[in-house]
Amino acid sequence: MSVTLHTDLGDIKIELFCDRPRKTCENFLALCASGYYNGCLFHRNIQSFIVQTGDRSNSGKGGNSIWKKKFHDEIFDDLRHSKRGIVSMANSGLNLLLLDGKYTVFGHVINGLEVLDELEKLPVNEKTFRPLREVAIQSVTIHANPIADLD
Repeated sequence: MSVTLHTDLGDIKIELFCDRPRKTCENFLALCASGYYNGCLFHRNIQSFIVQTGDRSNSGKGGNSIWKKKFHDEIFDDLRHSKRGIVSMANSGLNLLLLDGKYTVFGHVINGLEVLDELEKLPVNEKTFRPLREVAIQSVTIHANPIADLD
């Protein structure tokens, strides 16, 4: 299963690990299908480390699950922030510098790393790491994986 984020700077295609962090993927896909992410800004950008989006308040302090409440992280020892383009679900109140074991890894970028390059080049506020230019997700396309659907 994969999705494409259509952003102001280009497309980012993400393969999802739906077989493992199932609740996280269910939540993400349902929010994608509902249009929840349309218009979400990339609100934090720390070069060579992290680019964040997905909060409808565009502050990095909001966001809701499809259940309208928090749900448990789905942490797997072998799903780690081990390479560029790893996608994970943030949660509130945790130290951003310690990602592994704290944030649920649920996918990775399979096309569009050049868009991440462009995002990283954006000038940011030195204190908040918020890009000075607003860049948003315009829409999301959900792609079915016909091999997975054969099960």
